[in-house]
Amino acid sequence: MSTEKIDEIGEEHIGTSAKTPLRSDAFKMSDTEKINAIEKDIYKVLHTLGMDLTDDSLKGTPKRVAKAFVKELFAGLNPDNKPKLSTFDNNYKYGEMLVEKNITVYSTCEHHLLPIVGKAHVAYISKGKVIGLSKMNRIVDYYAKRPQVQERLTMQIVQALQEAMDTEDVACVIDAKHLCVNSRGIRDVASSTVTSEFGGKFKEESIKQEFLNYIQMQTEFE
Repeated sequence: MSTEKIDEIGEEHIGTSAKTPLRSDAFKMSDTEKINAIEKDIYKVLHTLGMDLTDDSLKGTPKRVAKAFVKELFAGLNPDNKPKLSTFDNNYKYGEMLVEKNITVYSTCEHHLLPIVGKAHVAYISKGKVIGLSKMNRIVDYYAKRPQVQERLTMQIVQALQEAMDTEDVACVIDAKHLCVNSRGIRDVASSTVTSEFGGKFKEESIKQEFLNYIQMQTEFE
C-alpha cells in the first residue's frame, strides 16, 4: 500500500476491519516483557525529540507510559482481561427494552494515538436472558481500551452482548470527541462523532425510535 493511501486512511479515520487488527504472535510476550520493551521505545522517542531524560520530572516517564499502555490504555487488547458476561434467566418476564445510557467511553484513536472521549448508550430486549447492568459498562470499557476507530468499537460492543445473551436484539449508540480532530489537523473543538449499530428488532423503525427517545430523556442526575 502506498504512503499516500496510508495517510488518507489515517486522516479520514477509515477502519479496515470489524475486528481489531492483531498479529498471530500478539500474546507471546508477557505483560512485563512488553512493558520493558515499550519503555525502551518511549525513551528513544523522547530522546529523539530532544528531551533531557536525566531531569527528575522525565526520568520515570518511559516506564510510566509503558505501564499505562499495557495495563490501562490498551488492556482491552488482551483477551484475558475480557469481563465475564454472566447471564441469568429472565424469571420476572420483563419483556421491554432495557437501556443503559451515558456509559463513559475513554478510548484511543488508532491513527494518531490520541484520546477518544464520550458516552455510549446500550440497549437490549431479552429473549430469556438478562445481564447485570455493570457488565454492560464493563464490556464498553473493555473494547474501548485498545487502539480503536469508533465504528468498530460500536460494532464490537453489540456483537459481544449478542453472543453473551443469545439474541440479536441489541443496540449501541456512541457520541464522542476525537482529539485527533479537536486538537490537531482541523482543530475543530466543537464537533463530535456519532455512530450506531442496531441488531434484530432494533432495526424496526418504531423500536429504534423508542431507544433514541430514551437516550434523549433527561434525568434528575444530569
